[in-house]
Amino acid sequence: MSFSILASFWLVSFLLVIVPGMDWAYAISAGIRGKTVVAPAVSGMLLGHLAVTGLVAAGVGALVADIPYALDTVTIVGAMYLLWLGVGMIRHPVSPLAEFSNAPDRRLQWIVKGIGVSGLNPKVFLLFLALFPQFADPASNWPLSVQMLTLGGIHLVSCGAVYLLVGYSSQAVLQTRPEMAHKVSQLSGFCMMAIAAGLLAELIIQHS
Repeated sequence: MSFSILASFWLVSFLLVIVPGMDWAYAISAGIRGKTVVAPAVSGMLLGHLAVTGLVAAGVGALVADIPYALDTVTIVGAMYLLWLGVGMIRHPVSPLAEFSNAPDRRLQWIVKGIGVSGLNPKVFLLFLALFPQFADPASNWPLSVQMLTLGGIHLVSCGAVYLLVGYSSQAVLQTRPEMAHKVSQLSGFCMMAIAAGLLAELIIQHS
């Protein structure tokens, strides 16, 4: 793969990552809780992206896309998961003053939730299916699976850099303003619920 192709993909990937969405909301919620869980939360989301990349590179993504109602099922499960996270954040908004440093099991929970946020996001799945082939070169000496894994790796670097910046920035800005942190946490929850509702509405429109 040529450097120009990789650079072009990185630019497209970066522009997509900096658009706020459910991943931003999750990174912000982790940042409000405290810097000790930002890295686990982001790591979870990256693992979810990596899993989707592996499926697409292995050809499973295209196979699933051709199975009737498979993507619909992923959309519904992902939307329900986001609704559950959003309701939880609204009912129990996180606080930067909460003690969290002595709870390693909680860090594992943030990793697992992060995997769900990205791994169950049908937009990520469909994006990879649509984007990766546009930058893959069938005439290259690299196998297509290796090319897609390389593109996925570039995307992970962009995601990691942006999500960490969002998480740590929100923690630095809001840690001394617990009232605002409380409201931002609830706003993130509402954003997750709105995204979930949008996914379900889009699914209904497609089948109407």
